[in-house]
Amino acid sequence: MACALAAAFACYRLAFGLWWLNRFLDGLDGSLARAQGSQSDWGGYQDIVLDHIVYAVIPIGIAYSTQNPTNLGACSLLQACYFVNTISWCYLAALLEKRQLGAQARGEMTSTTMPPALIEGTETVIFFSLFLAFPAWCGWLFSLKALLVAVGVWQRWRCAREVLR
Repeated sequence: MACALAAAFACYRLAFGLWWLNRFLDGLDGSLARAQGSQSDWGGYQDIVLDHIVYAVIPIGIAYSTQNPTNLGACSLLQACYFVNTISWCYLAALLEKRQLGAQARGEMTSTTMPPALIEGTETVIFFSLFLAFPAWCGWLFSLKALLVAVGVWQRWRCAREVLR
């Protein structure tokens, strides 16, 4: 949230540092929980919900800081793609778990499976870093990420069609 607030006030260097601190801590929490034997479904749930809050508010903060209608529109497009993307993998993951084809069956170390797509964690870290490093380009970057996320939705749609028939 601090990163989004810093971005909203055009303090992009601070926002960039806070983004990387967030990513470091986000990567550390699951590893630490596994190392301590304290990994839980509640922890996995909190992790994914908090990640999605971060993914929502940072682009909004950047778009707000620019006060550019084009950037605000591109941010809205990105948010819509995130919304559809989230339901595409969450519901598919739930159905895979129901059919015992989810994380445990696949040997994944997460609470729930995340069917693969073009844009995943690493790409998200790169894009958000670019958003914060080059806020003047955020309209183009938001639009490109929205397009790539939409490709991921289509990939999961095809996966669901194959697995759930």
